[in-house]
Amino acid sequence: MLKRILIATMLLFSTAMARAELPDNYKLVLLTENFPPFNMAVDQKNYAAEDNVQGINADIVRELFKRAGIDYSLTLRFPWDRIYKQVLEQPNWGLFSTTFTPEREPLFKWVGPLAETGWVLLAPSDSSLRLTSLEQARSYRVGAYKNDAVSQHLESNGFQLDNSLRDQENVDKLLKGQIDLWATTDPVGPYLAKQQGVSGLTTVMRFNEGQLYLALNKGTPDEVVRRLQGALNEMKKDGSIAAIQRRYL
Repeated sequence: MLKRILIATMLLFSTAMARAELPDNYKLVLLTENFPPFNMAVDQKNYAAEDNVQGINADIVRELFKRAGIDYSLTLRFPWDRIYKQVLEQPNWGLFSTTFTPEREPLFKWVGPLAETGWVLLAPSDSSLRLTSLEQARSYRVGAYKNDAVSQHLESNGFQLDNSLRDQENVDKLLKGQIDLWATTDPVGPYLAKQQGVSGLTTVMRFNEGQLYLALNKGTPDEVVRRLQGALNEMKKDGSIAAIQRRYL
């Protein structure tokens, strides 16, 4: 008898969870940055909103919220360091494309992965330099993007970096000899360089594989995470993710 009561209680609880409702007029505030080809302003400026934000992950996120039946606003702003801190502090705010790391895991609630990336050290196209370990990179001046996952990782390992507030600035620094290596994300770094007419940068080393997520403030209801993750899983199964990627790559 007791066993039947426990089973019935669990079924009722599961049903209630499946039907969980969000507060009336619930809305998430989403922030992103210029991080092509994953998220970027249509006019390549440092501010854009709603349909003026495009890219692989921007399109994925739009479809996620549509399928999950959750309202949102979307703004692209600058710099990453500022919007990262805003989402840490504001309940029901989210940020993409955020690289998942063990250090960041307890800071947010996560939906993803949206896409796969790699971390690389880039040099000018005529460079013959090749490295087999990060320790070897300590002998060089390394530029990076302030407070993104790559710079956080390197700084946590004791690197002294020449950080920029815009990752695009590192292209110019590299070509002018102000830095020896550019620590960035592939395919983002080469894509940014190509936008500035620079191609063929040398990959000196690939030192990590990463995954990009939608990071939500810890105060976001679990129901939001459940719906969004379910929608993402559905999109992966029905081929929607692959179709979006083909539009940009």
